[in-house]
Amino acid sequence: MAVREAAAGPRGPGRDEETALLYERAHYRHDPCWLLPVPPRLCLACVLELLPEPCVSLVRKKHVLSCFRDALLRHASLVMQLVAQDQRICTHFISMLFGLLCNVEDGSVIDLCIEVLIQLTTQLKLEQTVHCLLDECHKELCNMPSMRDSLATLTLLGKLVDAIPPLADKLVMEHSNLMEHLLRGLVYPNEGVRASVCYLYGKLYSSPVAAEMLSGHFREKLCPLFLSILDGAQTKELQINCLGWLRQLLKYDLFVSVIMNESSLAESTEGVEGPPGKTSLPLVLKKLLLSRDETLQVASAHCITAVLVHSPAKHAPAFIHADIPEFLFEHLSSSSEVLVWFSYNCLILLAEEPLFFSKCHTVYGIESVVRSLQGSLRMNNTELHKEGLLLFAEILTRQPEEIKLFTSSTMCRDAGRALQEAVNSPVLEVAAEAVKAISAFLRKDHQSALPVQYRELRALLEAMLNRCADFSQTPLNRRPLGHASSRDSNKAILRRGKFLLSTLEGFRNACRLAMEFQSEPSAHENPFTAPGAEKEDTLEAFSEFLLSACDSLCIPMVMRHSEQATQPNLMEVFLSILHSLFVIVPHMKEKFSKKLASSSFIRLTLELKARFCSSLSHSDLNQVCSSFLYDMSLNLLSAPEKTEPPSQEELSAVSAFLQHELPEIRSRSPESLAFLSDRQYVEGIARQRQYCILLLFYLAYIHEDRFVSEAELFVAVQSFLLSLQDQDERPPLTVIRASIYLLAICQDKDDALDEDLIYSSPVDTARKVLIVLRTFLMRNEDVQVGGLIRGHFLLILQHLLVEHGASPSGDSGNLPLLLSLLSLVQLKNKSEQELDSMAMKLLHQVSKLCGKCSPADVDILQPSFNFLYWSLHQTTPSSQKRAAAVLLSSTALIELLEKILALTWTEVDSPRTALLCSAWLLAASFSAQQHDGSLQVHQTLSVELDQVLKVLSFPKKKAALLSAAILCFLRTALQQSFSSALVALVPSGAQPPLAPEDTALAPLGTSQVLSLVIGLQNLLVQKDPLLSYACVACLEALLDYLHARSPDIAFHVVSQPWNRFLLFTLLDAGESSFLRPEILRLMTLFVRFQSSSVLSREEVGHVLQGAALADLSTLSNTTLQALRGFFLQVQSMGLLADESTAQTLHVSLEGLSPSTSSAEPPLDMLCLGGVAVSLSHIRD
Repeated sequence: MAVREAAAGPRGPGRDEETALLYERAHYRHDPCWLLPVPPRLCLACVLELLPEPCVSLVRKKHVLSCFRDALLRHASLVMQLVAQDQRICTHFISMLFGLLCNVEDGSVIDLCIEVLIQLTTQLKLEQTVHCLLDECHKELCNMPSMRDSLATLTLLGKLVDAIPPLADKLVMEHSNLMEHLLRGLVYPNEGVRASVCYLYGKLYSSPVAAEMLSGHFREKLCPLFLSILDGAQTKELQINCLGWLRQLLKYDLFVSVIMNESSLAESTEGVEGPPGKTSLPLVLKKLLLSRDETLQVASAHCITAVLVHSPAKHAPAFIHADIPEFLFEHLSSSSEVLVWFSYNCLILLAEEPLFFSKCHTVYGIESVVRSLQGSLRMNNTELHKEGLLLFAEILTRQPEEIKLFTSSTMCRDAGRALQEAVNSPVLEVAAEAVKAISAFLRKDHQSALPVQYRELRALLEAMLNRCADFSQTPLNRRPLGHASSRDSNKAILRRGKFLLSTLEGFRNACRLAMEFQSEPSAHENPFTAPGAEKEDTLEAFSEFLLSACDSLCIPMVMRHSEQATQPNLMEVFLSILHSLFVIVPHMKEKFSKKLASSSFIRLTLELKARFCSSLSHSDLNQVCSSFLYDMSLNLLSAPEKTEPPSQEELSAVSAFLQHELPEIRSRSPESLAFLSDRQYVEGIARQRQYCILLLFYLAYIHEDRFVSEAELFVAVQSFLLSLQDQDERPPLTVIRASIYLLAICQDKDDALDEDLIYSSPVDTARKVLIVLRTFLMRNEDVQVGGLIRGHFLLILQHLLVEHGASPSGDSGNLPLLLSLLSLVQLKNKSEQELDSMAMKLLHQVSKLCGKCSPADVDILQPSFNFLYWSLHQTTPSSQKRAAAVLLSSTALIELLEKILALTWTEVDSPRTALLCSAWLLAASFSAQQHDGSLQVHQTLSVELDQVLKVLSFPKKKAALLSAAILCFLRTALQQSFSSALVALVPSGAQPPLAPEDTALAPLGTSQVLSLVIGLQNLLVQKDPLLSYACVACLEALLDYLHARSPDIAFHVVSQPWNRFLLFTLLDAGESSFLRPEILRLMTLFVRFQSSSVLSREEVGHVLQGAALADLSTLSNTTLQALRGFFLQVQSMGLLADESTAQTLHVSLEGLSPSTSSAEPPLDMLCLGGVAVSLSHIRD
């Protein structure tokens, strides 16, 4: 009694519920250990006695079973510990639950029993328990009089095998006669029983071992019956279980063959009188595809895919003849992503069969594919995007040329836009599939629907190239060093290479498309373009786009990638693109060839041939490289920079040996040089190969691609010429010309001949050498030898400074000639470039040389000053600062400059005038650079201000350049408000104290200002262009200086009546004289200071009207800049009287950037009367 009370536990709110879980008639006998200590408070011994008890209601049994199920789920280890302590208990539990399962008819109780049995069996993991349950099931099926009662047992078996897959093999091996009972279940007229049998069969055939053992059973007894059941299934449960079984069967070639053979027999007997019963799988799956149930549609598509993956060529025709592609295309419009994906998958496999295309399924379905692709790209399903693009690419690639896929240009346009959207996908795999589809899309038969959509094709190609460029510029993940990091990096590089290759293949197809359309006049332009409209939709515009895109995108991408990896197949495609562009844009082939040659493409192509084609491998790459070099070489020879092109006869001779021997050149540069140097008897074919090698070196050298040593090349060319002499041969003139050029370029590296001649020879001999060098430099502007010559100059200057010490003028006379040539070399460098170490050393030596000279050494100082001035103004701002610092550190140079400037007041018209001009320009440059860069001053430069003002107030007519130089100096001083740390402006002698009204203008006085203004007006009237620039620039600086200190004096100066007379005198030079930049800047000054007495509002309007009517595209950039400044000043002062004129001029100015002006840009660096002058320095 005590035990029973203890087992009952304390009374409480859940007491009634707990009582329901106990079998009170027997519970008092149960050991307390069987009572679960946690909710639900279940006694396992009570469960064992209560469930089989017939007098207990089914409701209570169901409740207890449900609680036991919950206990198994929530406290599996606790329950298993109790149950598994004795095998007999386990067996009894299983037998009791199985007995309940077989004896109840309530479906929910049956489901609970099956669930608990499965849980117990899987949790116990006892083989004996499993065997017990299997034996019970087998016994039940064998003793069952009707298959109707077997439903629960069959369901249990199916779920048991699902939960424990190895049971499939046991069932087949140890309970083989069970298959006969399953066969009876299949023919039993109850779809529930059939569904359970199909489910179990599906689980059995999921095991390869069981499937192999059951193969004969299926072939002999099941196949027709199974297809018949699948065809006639009415309930969804049976349909789903049949399809599940089918999916397992379709994993094996054997069953696929059996089923498809059975299906072909059914199709062959269709329409023949006889007993029904033969069923075709394609027709059954087609029927399921047509159902409105998405699950069945997906399962059907899945099964079609499962058949086709085994052998599309063998099985696809059956599905194509069943018109399944038609319905798959229809399903592409479904909102179900899963169904669309499986439809894509099926169609991809069907596309491997030519019958798919010959029966025109693609023509029927292409619009559905494009619409589906457009729709799927809006979904966030990467796999769907990839599968759709893969299908589209397969169709585009395999579609026969004779069967037109796109029947209108609109369809073609929509397809292109869908691909453009796809290639812009941020997901790399999607973009990669899109690139492949684009490559297949760019086929002539796909683009032949007129009018050809060139604008759309351009947008598509731009999207593809930009996506590739973005990917190629994505930085690689740099992890800590190690093998894994290296592997990841290599994988990333390979992935980039693969994407780039696909992109280049697409671009090559676009080039091929342009070439093919050249022979079709109807495809050259859109016939529906309005007359006079800008024709963008033309083949010519598309071809030029291809060239531009290759230049700006393809070439940089390939070059960047080749720095990390070189793939021969990628380079083959790339070079074939470059080669095709010579044909696509013939009017640009020479210019394009020059750009390629100057970008080291001759070297690149030869290295590719040597690396990949030396052992007769990669023959396609070798052929492409040879064809590319052949056409590029002829293009370069046909359009030389500075000489007449060779005759047609010469070109024909060159063409013959290039075409024959280029494919045979596969060696590296050292081997090629050795071959060229061969002095043994050279036979005809080998000689022609030498011609090829020599010509390639020549073309590379004239385009600055010097990939072999000059010294070695000199020796090789010399040996080549000696060999020709030995064998008394006369090569083509082009080869001779190339040989002489290479000798001239390379001889400097072979010995120091030039230096010795210039340094040690008599003056007349040196002069001859210098004349030869000067002529060579002037006639061969495309040859840059400055670096070679500058090196010799440096050595010579060092020798001279050591030998002549403090008196360079004692030199033999070669030094002035040398410095003249140095100035010429410096003038030849037209573009701004950084000063290298050689340039800085030359600056130092020349400044040192100048510091050792006296003002009388004009022949040395003039070219030296020119060199220093050009070096300062022909370089970048950072180099200007470095150069100025070097020159300012030479106190002797600054002292010399001060002495020369002082000579200005006494020798205005002397032979030294050119030197004075250079000195003032240098002083202005030094002052500006020191002030802007806050450079250290080692020696001040004293200049008498009143003498400067006097010279400018009373100028000499024959000294325009000198006046311009002094004005440039004064303008710099005014801009610095006379606060330069370098330039000290001193009085000539004792000066009277400043008047009170002049204090604000110090160090200038009012009278000096007015005299200076009159002097500037007189200089302007001379109408010398350079002097006018300098005058206006100085007047601008003067008025800014005056306005900052005494606005009244500034307005007084501007308002002088003489200014109006001056302006109209300047305007009297011609109809469009107002469009000269200095006059525009002068008028801008008058408008800025509101001098209406000089330039009225009406006159401003006339100027604007004249400018609006002028052809602004013919004006220089300087004039455009001045006109823009004038217009903006007028606008800011509110003087725009005619809004329409102002708007016209505004639009014209906005539309013209400096780069769009058609006027020839003037040279900034000039040599005027032997003086180096920078126009921008004088002007700005």
